[in-house]
Amino acid sequence: MKKVLLSVVAALAVSAAAPAFAADMPVKAVTAPAAAPSPWDIAFGSAIMNDYVWRGVTQSAHKPSVAAYFEPRYNLNPNLQLYAGLSGESIKFANNAAAEIDLYAGVRPTVGPFAFDLGFWYYYYPGGTCYFGSADCPATILNTNVAKADASFYEFYGKVTYTIGDFAIGANEYYSPNFLNTGAWGNYASITGKYTAPDKMALGPFGWYLSGEFGRQWLGTSDSFYGVPAFPAGVDYKDYNTWNAGIGFTWKVFTLDLRYSGSDLSKGDCNAFTSDPGASGTTNVTPINPSGLGSNWCGSTFIAKLSADLTLGSLK
Repeated sequence: MKKVLLSVVAALAVSAAAPAFAADMPVKAVTAPAAAPSPWDIAFGSAIMNDYVWRGVTQSAHKPSVAAYFEPRYNLNPNLQLYAGLSGESIKFANNAAAEIDLYAGVRPTVGPFAFDLGFWYYYYPGGTCYFGSADCPATILNTNVAKADASFYEFYGKVTYTIGDFAIGANEYYSPNFLNTGAWGNYASITGKYTAPDKMALGPFGWYLSGEFGRQWLGTSDSFYGVPAFPAGVDYKDYNTWNAGIGFTWKVFTLDLRYSGSDLSKGDCNAFTSDPGASGTTNVTPINPSGLGSNWCGSTFIAKLSADLTLGSLK
């Protein structure tokens, strides 16, 4: 009987001590599963440059220009992104348009080392003035060049970039049925190359890269608005080659890009293509430029551009 009583007492003692012992044990934290990352993101940025050059032709009359963009993105999966964007640049066109406003959208698939970009781009140039010297377009340019009030147009494009290590090689194709609203079709194709220095080659806090592009712009025949006496129905714009090469320095979200750009378009054919109101001279005669005016809007130039680019996701 004594043994049974001792056993009961011992059991009660152990059961009483158990809660205190459990309370002293470390408790393993229970956390909710991490939320899946949002498929949405927004890229945005701005830039200032001493010259806005596009495909070898200045869009700002070799004067400084500012730019900004806003691009929502949606990732269907890690290898497929949809996007749309809005951007703007300050310009100086022959028709004195107020600005360039770009609307664009597309899809970016990735297959292994290949990154593709397929889309549509609309270039809108509001606020332009018609220069011709006719009853319905009475304004004139002093050097007799002519320009439509509206230079807006659209393009379809496709790009591919192959990346291997620190090197990236790309190919680009753009097509418009009515380039710059001249009535002429336009087709632009180019190849690009870029070397991005690895971290071990950084210049102090700055990363850096080398890049370049070689392209060719094919152009069709304009409508009669831009016709000349020998070609009253329209002029067959001169196709031309363009290139650029430069070095860039990066720090956090900032990039300073220093670049040389040029083309093989003559001053006379450049004048016929751009209607440069500052074109001058009489010796730059070509079949489509009988006036002999010459424009430097397509000549070689140095470009310095400071930009900031980031995404909403990177700020979280």
